[in-house]
Amino acid sequence: MTGRTRRVEGTLIVRRRTVTAVLAAALVLTAGCSSGDGEPSGSEPSASASRPTPGSSPSGPAAEETVPAKGSVKVLRTVATGLKSPWGLAPLPGGGLLVSSRDEATITRVDEKTGRKTDVGEVPGVSAAGEGGLLGIALSPDYASDHMVYAYFTSASDNRIVRMLYDAKKPAGEQLGAPDTVFRGIPKGVIHNGGRIAFGPDGMLYAGTGETGERGLAQDKESLAGKILRLTPEGEPAPGNPFPGSPVYSYGHRNVQGLAWDGKQRLFASEFGQDTWDELNAIKPGGDYGWPKAEGRSDDPAFQNPVAQWHTDEASPSGIAFAEGSVWMAGLRGERLWRIPLAGTGAAAEPQAFLKGEYGRLRTVAAAGGDRLWLVTSNTDGRGEPEDGDDRILELRVR
Repeated sequence: MTGRTRRVEGTLIVRRRTVTAVLAAALVLTAGCSSGDGEPSGSEPSASASRPTPGSSPSGPAAEETVPAKGSVKVLRTVATGLKSPWGLAPLPGGGLLVSSRDEATITRVDEKTGRKTDVGEVPGVSAAGEGGLLGIALSPDYASDHMVYAYFTSASDNRIVRMLYDAKKPAGEQLGAPDTVFRGIPKGVIHNGGRIAFGPDGMLYAGTGETGERGLAQDKESLAGKILRLTPEGEPAPGNPFPGSPVYSYGHRNVQGLAWDGKQRLFASEFGQDTWDELNAIKPGGDYGWPKAEGRSDDPAFQNPVAQWHTDEASPSGIAFAEGSVWMAGLRGERLWRIPLAGTGAAAEPQAFLKGEYGRLRTVAAAGGDRLWLVTSNTDGRGEPEDGDDRILELRVR
């Protein structure tokens, strides 16, 4: 057995490695951080993972494939090592993985077969500090024809979203075109900058933002902080948004860093709590998710309740992905991968934890097709205890 030594919140902890261990806009509108923070492996559900509340799910047909109550995770291989503060990941359609470095403001292409790394280029204008820097990346829905890569980053004045032409035929380090800013003015902070971006099944661009530590901004619908935004690829408020003329899709969020759609094109988001509850939410257009008036589930009918919640030392969630009937959620402080099986209504069954303490902090999880996931660690972000080879990308087989 091998061990990982971690220092969390000033306490030295030794972890043992266990070897057992939406559509068109009209359709989208029907969907619904504690700061960080081989062989099949698995675990029993956490005793303190709160039971889901069925009534908090988005609408949708009840009939869906039966998802096993117990799942499994097998680490197939380490794809790449030696990454520095990796944050976002975007699989390329022709093969290869683009990975953003939060602190170095660079994008690297990783050959998923050999692990070879190629410097794509540096994103100008990034001001990396605290939890800010070069964060999420996503490919244009028309990537096959326009070769555009979108990035969310912290500048000297705000958080913004840019798009850049990616030309792999150019020399290493010179493959990114000049950034075209499509959206700016998202408040920035030393903490809680959000940063995940993703294109939805409707072709619109979604962005998770944080409230920058200024709690009241989350409830202010005029502010872009503490929100999920929905934009056109050009950066305009998307048609059919719940607040006319506004990019705001949902509000009352503390720090959203995970966005994913299930097989029925329903949007889910992970959110950092403060001291008590981290959340997985089913996103309803125009929904108020409670922060700072509520953390976790609330009896107030004005707020949307999470479909699942965790104590902050068990999760501190960042990226999420959907595969094999479940949402898979990467935990930073929790140092584990959570499986949240979904029922046909979108409600969550009892969560199950995997890889606890085996690879340290987990930042990003992305669908790799079928029963495969890419998983990115986050031990070089200033809050982990990196070991030789950190940070890394793993290929998983899940069910």
